[in-house]
Amino acid sequence: MNRYVGSLALAAVTSMWIAAAAAQQARYFPLPSGAGPHDVAPAPDGMVWYTAQRAGALGLLDPRTGKAEQIPLGRGSAPHGVIVGPDGAAWVTDGGQNAIVRVDPKTHAVKVFPLPAGSAYANLNTCAFDRNGILWFTGQSGFYGRVDPKSGEAKVWSAPRGPGAYGITATPAGDIYYVSLASSYLAHVDINTGASTVIDPPTPQQGARRVWSDSKGKLWISEWNSGQVSVYDPATKAWKQWKLPGNSPHTYAVYVDETDRIWLTDFSANAIVRFNPATEKFESFPSSESGAAVRQLHGRPGEAWGAESGNNRLVMIPTK
Repeated sequence: MNRYVGSLALAAVTSMWIAAAAAQQARYFPLPSGAGPHDVAPAPDGMVWYTAQRAGALGLLDPRTGKAEQIPLGRGSAPHGVIVGPDGAAWVTDGGQNAIVRVDPKTHAVKVFPLPAGSAYANLNTCAFDRNGILWFTGQSGFYGRVDPKSGEAKVWSAPRGPGAYGITATPAGDIYYVSLASSYLAHVDINTGASTVIDPPTPQQGARRVWSDSKGKLWISEWNSGQVSVYDPATKAWKQWKLPGNSPHTYAVYVDETDRIWLTDFSANAIVRFNPATEKFESFPSSESGAAVRQLHGRPGEAWGAESGNNRLVMIPTK
C-alpha cells in the first residue's frame, strides 16, 4: 500500500474511533412523549430541570432512575429557558405567558411574575441572576429586563438595535451581559440603571446566539451565522475567535465547565463539541441519533448536559 494512502486511512480510522469513543461516553435520557425539551438546568441535589416547551411544563429528571415528571406552568405556557437560582428554585422564562415563573424545588409550587401591564410580547428567552439577587432576562422581540424576586416588581427596556436579544450570563463578579442573535452584538448591562452598552464583535453579522462567562469573567459566545466561538475579555477589551471544524458549522449553544473548557453545539455536525482554550483544539461528541438539535447546554462539576429537542431526550457527557 502507498505509504501516504495508508497514513490517510489510519488517520480516518483513528478519527472514527475517537468519535465513537466520545459518543460512548454520552448517556441519554428519554422524556415523556410530546415534552419538546428546550433548555436544561442540573440542580445541586442531582436532579435535572428542563423546559418541556411543547407541553407547557417544567420537567424534572432523576438521572439515577431515568424517571421524569412534568409540572404544568399555566395556561398558554411555552417555557424557553430555565436556571437554578440562589434560592435553589427553578426560574423559567415563559414566552407563552410573557412572564417569569418560579417553581419551588420541594413543593413544586408555581409562582408567576408577569411582565408589567401593557408590556409588548417579549418572546422571553433566557435569564441570569446578578450579584444583588435580581433576575435579568432577554426577549427576542427586542427587549431585556429584570424581576426582583422579593417584591415581584418587573421592569422592561427596549434592546438597542431592535429584535434579537437572546442568551444572557452573569460573571463571577455578578455583572450581566447578553447577546443579540438578530442584531449581532454583545451588551453589558448596568445593573443599577438598566442601561445596556453595545460591544461589537470583530466579525460582522456573526449571529451571537448564546453567551457564558468563564471563571475569570471572560465572555464566551456562540456565533450562529459565522460558525465560530469567540471570547471577549472585559478587562482588556480584546477579542479572539475560532471556527468550529467541519463544513459550514452553525454554533448554537455554549457552556463553560468547572475547568474552563468550552462546550458548544454544532447543528451542522449534529454534535456537541468541546474546545480547550489552552491547546486551541476541538473534540466532537456526535449524537447517537440524527436531528438532535441541542439548543442549550448547562452543567455541574463532572457533567455537561444538553436537551436534544429534536429527539425528545436529555444528554449528559462527563467533563473529565
